[in-house]
Amino acid sequence: MIHASHRSLRIVAATALAVAVLSGCSTIKNVFDGRGKDKSTEPTALVQISPSVSVSKLWSASLGKGEDKLGIGQHPTIVDGRVYAAAIEGGVSAFDLRTGQALWRYASELPLSGGPGAGEGLVVVGSLEGDVIALDAATGAEKWKSKVSNEVIAAPAVGGGLVFVHSNDGRVTALDAATGERRWFYSADIPALTVRGTGGMTVGPGILFVGNDNGTLVALSTTDGSPVWRTPVAEPEGRSELDRMADVDGEAVLENTTLYATSHKNHTVAIDGPSGQVMWDRGNGGARGLGVSNSAVVVTDPTGNVFGLDKNTGGALWQQSGLAYRNVSAPAIQGDFAVVGDLEGVLHWLRLNDGAFAARSSLGGAITGKPVVSDGILVVQTTEGQLAAFALQ
Repeated sequence: MIHASHRSLRIVAATALAVAVLSGCSTIKNVFDGRGKDKSTEPTALVQISPSVSVSKLWSASLGKGEDKLGIGQHPTIVDGRVYAAAIEGGVSAFDLRTGQALWRYASELPLSGGPGAGEGLVVVGSLEGDVIALDAATGAEKWKSKVSNEVIAAPAVGGGLVFVHSNDGRVTALDAATGERRWFYSADIPALTVRGTGGMTVGPGILFVGNDNGTLVALSTTDGSPVWRTPVAEPEGRSELDRMADVDGEAVLENTTLYATSHKNHTVAIDGPSGQVMWDRGNGGARGLGVSNSAVVVTDPTGNVFGLDKNTGGALWQQSGLAYRNVSAPAIQGDFAVVGDLEGVLHWLRLNDGAFAARSSLGGAITGKPVVSDGILVVQTTEGQLAAFALQ
């Protein structure tokens, strides 16, 4: 979803603005699922496959009213064997990863859109109205509330005694994890037109890595928010604002000292974390994020193609085009497979060695948020507010 306003927007306003600024979109439905008058962009029909791996659904749960067509890409987070998830209407819920047993629920009348993020005994969520709420991870009891400058769509990050919040106006705010008081903030320039979403954040030792709507990845000192380095993931080039869109909305993946990040402008890079130097750059990618395995980096582009890239060089390993125009989510890695969801609520397992379809499972409601994997279990959230967990057999 694309928008041209960075003020705090309520649900209806955000949707209406998005439709207004996207040239050629006649309906809200077209914005989100890729359908339009041009038959060449109709979602690709799924072909019959012979599963090469058995997938079992372990459990499912309802979170409340989901994001529907807001284009937020909500997804759960998993810490210490617990799944934490939020819904636009329904509050925040905690579940046991393996059994799906409900552990607690925090009720809220606020439209919870950003997160949750979790760490250091906290679960933190943001709202479309700029609220930030910190909960006790063990009980769900409210610890504190704070306010930031704009709506919160990205999951807050927690580390080093701080909570980091990236609001939709490009500002990163660091809050004290114990009290919610502001410690510092950093602001990035925002283009006139951006993909609906806000850059994810990745916490490293003393450094916060932040993706920006202007196509850059910035490393900030967690002490005071000062930039350590700023590196383009993709250059915002082109004749129109639409052509120049280069958003980095998905969280970068930090592995040892290497960062992997991807941009809406079909670029994926590997960056040396300490220096900010680009180690390799590949002309495939998308705004929503990526998955990293032992040997491959997997990305989805805005059209719905899925690519496997060599982790060390960025060289092309394979391409899967069978999900074109299906509004494919960012990929997660589960065992020897990459997993993505689509606009019809179908999960697809792709073999990491060649990108071939290995299995499918269907859920109700579109899957726009990245699936999450922990201890071999994959958990996914739909736009209708359903949560489900899957294991490989």
